[in-house]
Amino acid sequence: MIHPSQGAGTLAAQPADDLGGSTEDAVYRKVWLRIIPFLFICYVVSFLDRINIGFAQLQMKQDLGFSDAMYGLGAAVFYVGYVLCEVPSNMALARFGARRTFSRIMILWGLASVGMMAVTDASHFYALRFLLGVFEAGFFPGIVLYLSYWFPAQRRAAVMAIFFAGVAVAGVLGGLVSGWIMRDMAGVMGLYGWQWMFAIEGAPAVVLGLLAIFWLADGPAQAAWLSVEERRFLLARHSQEVHRSQHVSAHSLLALRQALAHPPTYLFAFIYFALTCGSLTLNFWMPLMIRDFGIKDVVQVSLYSVIPNAIGAVGLLLIARHSDRRNERHGHFLVCTTGGALALVALTLHPSSLAVSLALLSLAAVLIFAALPIFWSLPPGLLPAQAIAPGIAFISSVGITSGIVSPWLIGLVKTRTGNMDIALYILAGLLLLSGLTMWSLIPRKPAAAEPA
Repeated sequence: MIHPSQGAGTLAAQPADDLGGSTEDAVYRKVWLRIIPFLFICYVVSFLDRINIGFAQLQMKQDLGFSDAMYGLGAAVFYVGYVLCEVPSNMALARFGARRTFSRIMILWGLASVGMMAVTDASHFYALRFLLGVFEAGFFPGIVLYLSYWFPAQRRAAVMAIFFAGVAVAGVLGGLVSGWIMRDMAGVMGLYGWQWMFAIEGAPAVVLGLLAIFWLADGPAQAAWLSVEERRFLLARHSQEVHRSQHVSAHSLLALRQALAHPPTYLFAFIYFALTCGSLTLNFWMPLMIRDFGIKDVVQVSLYSVIPNAIGAVGLLLIARHSDRRNERHGHFLVCTTGGALALVALTLHPSSLAVSLALLSLAAVLIFAALPIFWSLPPGLLPAQAIAPGIAFISSVGITSGIVSPWLIGLVKTRTGNMDIALYILAGLLLLSGLTMWSLIPRKPAAAEPA
């Protein structure tokens, strides 16, 4: 098992609280600057490769003769592979280390994303989307686990908010770049514009996967860019949080069984399922929703999609920081899910004003996206310490089955009714239910620590 403390060697000879003149904030700032910008870029690229299919549908469906239902099913197949491999991938990270795991994930998903340019029929489409899900599985829960090696619980929520802002940044980047590629690269070398989009947007993942081997360290003990005192300090802080789990390997079947025996694990999985039904709807169907507002040009659709994503990124960070300052999660989560649900319902009124429609879509994006980091600040503190790695992966994998249900359901509803109203009502109900479940059933504080 590659543990953050492995390879500590003579570090134990130093006192854990001796930082050699450095302050605690300075140490975490150094860690932040080393790993967060790189992982943020990787996460933005990963999400861009996941959601660019939403922009591709503006051309791809017509070029290949796919219906809304067929295209929605293809989008959903991604999550079948993702769900099947999520837990094994996160357990592999705990065993083999972050460098090799993140590198493997990014290189393979990048190759699969570039391979989407070769799609010619539905079977190719489904197969490549499935492989993309298999290859990307474990990346997000791997980041959650990896950050726990470096940052204590009281600092982790603010760090996680940065990554969820990456979801909105990916939407902004996709909006700025995808429409331009699809329009202006169409016909170059005899390829469709959407083929160029998959090739250009998939290639950076391969490059980042190669860089991860050299840039990342498996944990503080392997971080040559930290002083001996700084490494010992981080290792001591981490050991204080997981002292109860030293007799159980994070990648063992026993750890998985302990996660599955913990009732809140299933509540978290349901809440995350309901929440991601709403967030994935915005990620995948936003370009089509904007086109239904009356915007027909593919570049204009992509540029208008920047507005709700940009507002969502800023609002997400502000709401997450407010939640951190108040040290309050449940009320913030309930407000976000309730407000997001009401905004989705308001969209079914089909306002005649483009500005009002975009405002409602932006409000939904802000509140639904902001609920994500608030949610993920809770499971690491409420799961048994030895079951955090498989528990996070289980919550993520079960919750993200919404990606199987949501695109297929909305595609089916849109094919049969010609609009998304019924689907939006269902999504609003799920968001309300997730907020009420969090408020009423998830404990406000972790259970008392068990003796070692």
